[in-house]
Formats: sequence, C-alpha cells, structure tokens
Amino acid sequence: MIRATRQTPHDIRPADAPPESWVDRAPRAVRPYLRLARADRPVGIWLLMLPCWWGVALATPAGRLPDPLLLLLFFVGAAVMRGAGCTFNDIVDRDIDARVARTAGRPLPSGAVTVRQAALFMVAQALAGLAVLLSFNGFSVWLGLAALVPVAIYPFMKRITHWPQAVLGIAFNWGALVGWSALRGGLDWPALVLYAAGICWTLGYDTIYAHQDRVDDAIVGVKSSALALGERTRPFLFAAYGATLLLTGLAGWGVGLGWPCWVGLAILAGLFAAQAARTDFADAAACLAAFKANAPYGLLLFLSLAAGRWAA
Repeated sequence: MIRATRQTPHDIRPADAPPESWVDRAPRAVRPYLRLARADRPVGIWLLMLPCWWGVALATPAGRLPDPLLLLLFFVGAAVMRGAGCTFNDIVDRDIDARVARTAGRPLPSGAVTVRQAALFMVAQALAGLAVLLSFNGFSVWLGLAALVPVAIYPFMKRITHWPQAVLGIAFNWGALVGWSALRGGLDWPALVLYAAGICWTLGYDTIYAHQDRVDDAIVGVKSSALALGERTRPFLFAAYGATLLLTGLAGWGVGLGWPCWVGLAILAGLFAAQAARTDFADAAACLAAFKANAPYGLLLFLSLAAGRWAA
C-alpha cells in the first residue's frame, strides 16, 4: 500500500515560481527563505545589478575596461539587496498576495514562514548589502543609503497610483548613480542622464510584467501601469524604450564613448522594437518571456558602454 505524503507549507511551490529549480532540492527548512529572496528567479538580480555596471562602465577612464573587482562587488550587493527588497515587498503585500492566484503560494501567505522570521531574514540580507556598500567611498555610501527611501515606499505605491512601475524604476536604477560615484566620488550630468534612461527601461519591462496580473489586480483593487494603459501599452513601450536608447546615447556622448557603443545601441533598437511590436499582452507566458529578455538586453547595453569606453 502506498501512503500519500502530506504536503507542508515548506513544500508549496508558488504559481509564479519556475516549474523546478535547485531551490526545490534545498533542505526543506531553507526553501521558504530562498523563495522569499527569489533565489529561483535570478533575472531580478540582473535587472538590479546591470544599471550599477552601466554606471561603472560610463565612469571608467577612456581606453580602459571596467574594474572586475568593482563589478563583482556590485553583483554581490545586488544579489543580497534584491533578496532583501523582495522579502520586504512580500511582508507588506502578504494580504494582497493571498488573494492573487499567482502569488498565493508564496512563503508568507502560505504560512511557510512568519512575519517575524521574514523580517529577521530581511535584516540579515540588508546587513550583507551594507557590508558591500561600506567598501566604497563616503559619497557612495551615503548615496547608497538614500536608495532605501524609494525601496521602502515602492510596495505601497500600487495602492496609491497606477504608476508603481515609476517608483520601481527610481529604486532599481539607483545603482547607475552609485556605480558612477564609486569611481568618480560624486555625480555629473552623464550619470543622471543614464539614470533617467534606466528608469525608462524599467517602465517598459515592468509594464509588460504587470500585464500578467491585470485581471487579478483589477479584482483585488491594486493599480498598475498595465491597467492604466490597456490598449495603449504598445505605443507606450516604443516611447519608453526609445527614450532609454536616446538618453543612453546622450550619456555616452557626454563622456566621449567610441564607435562600439553606437553599434550596440543600434542592435538594441531592433531588439526593443521587436519586443514592443510582437509581445502578446493577453498571454501571461509571453509577457514573462519578454520581461526576462530584458536581462540579456541590459547586458548588451553594458557591453556597448564598456566597449565604447575602451575604444574612446
């Protein structure tokens, strides 16, 4: 006789998690914390880290490539701070997540962890991020700490405005400023223009992501750019991605980047245009695939900036 095994909250895989990943093979007690940090979905680390790398590439002296150690520090910092941000977001949104099919199985609404346990985990990740930040110059330390303001208010924005994606862009692209200041010790206008480019990029890809939840969001009563735009999403994406490229080009021109930057931006223009033109916003799987594609797009942008600096 075969006995059925009882599934505990630790065994529940959220509906928005990958079908199977290394997290499912981790010790049972650890799985909820890995899922709180979205360790099974590394695309978020890339989307947070890449603007940091952009800032480093833009600030690197002409004729040189970005410092690998600095890039590694930003990778570690992005990994732990993305986890801390996701944990905080889940704490704030636990009641809403319980009412949305895609998120009901997450560790907090499913009961796999308590709010206190999640909060302690968040603090541990934030302290690890602080350790990385303290390796930079004093200006960058204070600039990095200032990023906590948009991070803290972001989870509440979907209750207030149809444009929480704008606040996410402000938070997620702050690293472009820190990446620049880590080398320059301050800020200049090309860094600010690059930061604005990153915000436009996030407005594009996260609007696509928000289309996955637009039905549930409307029922629950939370807001998003997907709900605000509706049938106007496609022209909006062309505008957002176009602004991303124009502003990046302006920042690159401001520091005198060489020809590889312009080749890379031309390739990106085609990729962004194809995504804006072809994504089926009624298909959740297509929206998720388009969202994830922005990680390699952002990496291409970094390589374009780095090669442009080397060829300057």
